[in-house]
Formats: sequence, structure tokens, C-alpha cells
Amino acid sequence: MKCGRISRPTEAAALRAAARSTRPLPPVPALLAALLDANERRDREAVTLCAHRVVRAATPEVGE
Repeated sequence: MKCGRISRPTEAAALRAAARSTRPLPPVPALLAALLDANERRDREAVTLCAHRVVRAATPEVGE
């Protein structure tokens, strides 16, 4: 028996809708402050998320 990932029908629709809409990113200084805060709290997941958002905000062509 193969245990694979089963996606929900609404999940694909939500991903398509998110891909179509552009959401403005916060300013880079706010993102860097959040990155420093996450680093101080040793929250690795938040550090990764903030770092990726900083790169996307600083160089918009990366996220496209």
C-alpha cells in the first residue's frame, strides 16, 4: 500500500488564486527587523521565511 500525499480539491484552487494575486511585501527594514527578532528567538522556520521575504522584497525579479 502506497501512502502518498492526497491534495484536497480546494487546495489547488487556493494555490491558483494565490498565484494570480499579487500581495505587496512589507518594506525591507521591517522584514529585517522581523528576521533579527526570529533569530533572537531561535525560530528557524521564521528565520527562513523572513530571509526569503527580504530577498523577494529587495529583488522583485527573484520571486517571478
